[in-house]
Amino acid sequence: MNIALVHDWLTGMRGGEKCLEVLCRRFPDARLYTLLHDRGTTSPDIERMRITTSFLQHVPGIKRHYRYLLPLMPTAIGSFHIPNDVDMVVSFSHAVAKSIQPPEGVPHICYCFTPMRYAWHRRADYFRVTATHKNPMTAARNLVLDWMRDWDQSTADRVTHFIAISRTIARRIEECYGRSSHIIYPPVDTDFYTPVDTPREDFYLYAGALAPYKRVDLAVEAANRLGRRLIVIGSGTERQSLERMAGSTVTFKGWTTDEDIRDHMRRARALLFPANEDFGIVPLEAQACGTPVIALSQGGATETVIGIDAVETANTTGSRGTGFFFNEQTPDSIVGAIRRFEAAPDSFDPLLARRQAERFNLKRFERELVGFVDEVARDSVVSY
Repeated sequence: MNIALVHDWLTGMRGGEKCLEVLCRRFPDARLYTLLHDRGTTSPDIERMRITTSFLQHVPGIKRHYRYLLPLMPTAIGSFHIPNDVDMVVSFSHAVAKSIQPPEGVPHICYCFTPMRYAWHRRADYFRVTATHKNPMTAARNLVLDWMRDWDQSTADRVTHFIAISRTIARRIEECYGRSSHIIYPPVDTDFYTPVDTPREDFYLYAGALAPYKRVDLAVEAANRLGRRLIVIGSGTERQSLERMAGSTVTFKGWTTDEDIRDHMRRARALLFPANEDFGIVPLEAQACGTPVIALSQGGATETVIGIDAVETANTTGSRGTGFFFNEQTPDSIVGAIRRFEAAPDSFDPLLARRQAERFNLKRFERELVGFVDEVARDSVVSY
């Protein structure tokens, strides 16, 4: 099968790239289209593909500042011309990749991480509001984002089959595009993230980007109030402000290797996960290491963490799970969850956590994704 793959941009090896990598291995001769490519930042399976980039690739400083060129991305994705001999297009999209135009009659599967967050649901999380909406810059930004939202909605019919990464995203696809979707959860590398027989140490862990919507500030403030050790692994625009607010018990390590992250997960008392994520692979990596998760009871974490109810834990025996939820994105709510966790340490089941993570393993993802692609290809031939 002659297949074209599409990805928003290739600037690192994150969860989206790990999903793309599966089809790069399955279809090594496919052409891969992306707005820009920072060579050497992704896996060998991706780097050896025939990669076509857009005009954004040649903008000076683009690899560091591409997010500021969001208004140009619809034009950039529209500049690609998929050859007519392609049998299928598969896009991996959280921004504009889903809006690529396939040749007429060619099926287009979109593995949708989310409809464009900045335009639809998460503006306040990405753009700090420091003035009223009457501020000219804020008004201009909202006009651009309104236009991008309308454009994003108008191009949804270029997709013949949506795949959602979670029930949370399936609901958003229905809300934004009026379309149903098939759910295939992203993979967690349970061969790499494994438990070890070593004692837990007295620190909590955050691992991930230091971006506004991740709400790392809540974890830092909770650690400040409780006087608990918190190790923060990650980099991003929020690091300086987080360091300013952090007390003496909070340590920032910056970005580090997967091996170092795994080592911290294996030793941490628990992982703190304060973001409302579309799916969230980090809680599954922690559970694969046999580590408890303390997470917001919204978004993808509700589909991957087996919550321990505080009332049941206090009043019954045998009520065990893989983590505690907190209901609000506030320091008080996280503090309460940490205290419940510390008061009931035996309610966490490390074996259950490991089994839960294995439900999302890489082989399962490959089987489901490749199976869906093959099924669409067969149906397309029959229809033709």
